[in-house]
Amino acid sequence: MNEIFFIVEDAPEGGYTAKALGESIYTDADNLEELHANVQDAVRCHFDEDKKPKMIRLHFVHEVM
Repeated sequence: MNEIFFIVEDAPEGGYTAKALGESIYTDADNLEELHANVQDAVRCHFDEDKKPKMIRLHFVHEVM
């Protein structure tokens, strides 16, 4: 796998949630710096080193009312 995509949304209670597309990976954070670290950690924990994606992409989704 060369890359993995996460959909990032604003969490109702503040901060962010991130869900991977096509994988059972979910994480959250209070700010963007923490989110980047948590996503990288979640990917490391989910994949063996030789199967880990080389690129992590975050796609931010905002609801417009």
